[in-house]
Amino acid sequence: MAGTLPGRPPTGLVETRLRGWVDPYAGLDAFAFARHPPSEALAPFVDHYWLVTWTGLAEPYEQRIVSHPTVNLTITDDFRRVAGVIKGGFSYTMRGSGRVLGVRFSPGGFRTFLGGPVHQLTGRFADIADLFGPAGATMVDRVLAAPDDRAAIAHVESFLLSLGPRRDPLAEEVAALVAAAENDVAITRVTHLAALSGRSVRVLQRLFREYVGIGPKWVIRRFRLHEAAERIYHGEDIATLAAELGYADQAHLTHDFTATVGMPPAAYAKLGPYR
Repeated sequence: MAGTLPGRPPTGLVETRLRGWVDPYAGLDAFAFARHPPSEALAPFVDHYWLVTWTGLAEPYEQRIVSHPTVNLTITDDFRRVAGVIKGGFSYTMRGSGRVLGVRFSPGGFRTFLGGPVHQLTGRFADIADLFGPAGATMVDRVLAAPDDRAAIAHVESFLLSLGPRRDPLAEEVAALVAAAENDVAITRVTHLAALSGRSVRVLQRLFREYVGIGPKWVIRRFRLHEAAERIYHGEDIATLAAELGYADQAHLTHDFTATVGMPPAAYAKLGPYR
């Protein structure tokens, strides 16, 4: 497979269909979700800001997420942390009223803020104050005290800009490759991405570990799993999807899906609109 490496799509990674959310529309009666673009100065590093807000929940609501190959900075009353790439699924339980403000960095975009390889954060959460010291702690306090979403985002923007991020051509190349892996379902192997990039598989693996935090094989498989979840939710045949998305057979897709989503494909299909 060969082709021309695309530029990074202006809207970043596909989010229009809430990919990565388990049973994505069930929770929208319990909470509100919004995305906001970064400023022009931060666009090379930040994919978007996201906010989840909820008010007066009578019962706790748990939202499970199948993660993306991105770093997220999140601030809420419960925690204030930077999350590296999370290999499995994870969840957050909302109670009463609250707000989560998140920063989703573009793949490779957090490296300039971390000042080192992103794989240092993979699979773990780091407190913002531990990573960025008193300035990070002050930013968190200002976000939590902000009267509205716009003011909260402005505090985060000001803080990130104060760190003096610098554009990195390798980071932007990796971001374009991650976008290609997400948007093209025909990319099912690392060799496909290597051909697209004009680099060897070994070099690609090193770049992804340095900038994304995890290897290209995991990235490709995760996006194909997102694709499978969305299409199974809307009633598509599992065996057909397994063949199309690069799995050896239906059993391999079922195993990966169950381990990550938390239920087998047949059960997940019953949650969709065609159940």
